[in-house]
Amino acid sequence: MSDSYADEAVTRRVLLDSRTWAFVGLRDNPGRTAYDMAQLLQSRGKAIVPVHPATETVLGEPGVSSLADVTQRVDVVGVYRRAANAGEVADEAIKLFGSYGPRRDGEVRAVWFPLDVIDEAAAQRVREAGIDVVMDRCPAIEWARLGLPR
Repeated sequence: MSDSYADEAVTRRVLLDSRTWAFVGLRDNPGRTAYDMAQLLQSRGKAIVPVHPATETVLGEPGVSSLADVTQRVDVVGVYRRAANAGEVADEAIKLFGSYGPRRDGEVRAVWFPLDVIDEAAAQRVREAGIDVVMDRCPAIEWARLGLPR
């Protein structure tokens, strides 16, 4: 994988300036990475939207079955699915962000592919749609590595 999807400035902006993350694949299961990352970002002041067909409430937030069902504005779509499903989620994220209209100055729109979720073709489609991409990176590790405030 090329480092073109791990730009430090983009990663920093996404982590600091985002307000709401949609976590695709998030269930009420503390043993899963998606749960840990949602909990971490929630503790850093981010709102979370659990996205999973089970539509469970997770960390006090009601779930939705798909990105198409998200009613609030999100800044970041986290792809917590297997890499084989990443392209489908990326395409849904492109549609979601496209429904917001033109990007405004300072607005965060990003798709975050966590560690080992690598789909360069999907990342390229996201980037071509004018959406930032972070791929094969962990929010917790990046938060600490960049020395961001807790």
